Amino acid sequence: MGVSEIGALNEIIQGFDFTYLLSILLGVIPSLVCITLHELSHGAVAYALGDDTAKNQGRLTLNPLKHLDLMGLVMMVVAHVGWAKPVPINMMNFKDPKRGMAVTALAGPASNVVISCVFFFLYGALFIPLRRIGATGDYLLEMLRLTAVISIGYAAFNILPIPPLDGSKVLFSVISDRSYYRLMRYERYGMILLYVLVFTNVLGGPLRTAINFLAQRLSVFAQWGFDLSIKFLQ
Repeated sequence: MGVSEIGALNEIIQGFDFTYLLSILLGVIPSLVCITLHELSHGAVAYALGDDTAKNQGRLTLNPLKHLDLMGLVMMVVAHVGWAKPVPINMMNFKDPKRGMAVTALAGPASNVVISCVFFFLYGALFIPLRRIGATGDYLLEMLRLTAVISIGYAAFNILPIPPLDGSKVLFSVISDRSYYRLMRYERYGMILLYVLVFTNVLGGPLRTAINFLAQRLSVFAQWGFDLSIKFLQ
C-alpha cells in the first residue's frame, strides 16, 4: 500500500461517523443478549422436562446466530419488540404434554424478566465507576440500560396470547385437548397476524404502556445496585 492509499484511508476513517456505528451496536448487542438467553431458556427447560429435540439440533447454545431471525432482530432494534427463530420442541416427549409445553413457554419471558433485573442492578452498581471514565463508560451504561428495557419488551411481547408466541401456549394449556391440538395446527398462521399487528403499530401503544410500567417497577434493582456501590466507594 502506497503513501497515497494510506492518506486516502486515513481521510475515510477521519470522516466516518463512528457515533452512527455505536448507535447500531447499542441496539443490536442488547437484542442479541435478550434473544439468545430467551431461546436458550426454552430449550434448557424442555430438556429438563424430558425433550432433547433442541439439544439434538444444537439449540442449547449461547451462539446468537443459532437463534437469530433477521426480521425479528430488526424489529427488536427498531421497536424493542421482536422474535427469534423458535426452539424446536416435541411436546410428546413430556410426561404431561400440555403442562410441559406451558412451563417451557413461560421459561422464555421469565428469563427476560430475570435478565432485566440483573442488568438494571448492574446499571446502578456500575453507574459511578463508568461515568468516571468518560464517553466509553456512558456508552456501556446505555447498553446496560437498553438491555434491561429491551428484555422487558421481549417478555411483554412474547407473553401475548397470539400463536406462535409463548403466551398462546400457556393459554392453550387450559383448554380441552381436542381444541388444543386443533389450534396448534394453525400456529404458523399466527405469524401473519403478528406481522400485521406490528407493522400497523396496533400493538405499539399497549406494549409501550406495559414496558414503561414494568420498567418503573424493576428499576428498583438499579437503586439497589447504586446503593450497594455507594457503600463500597465510601
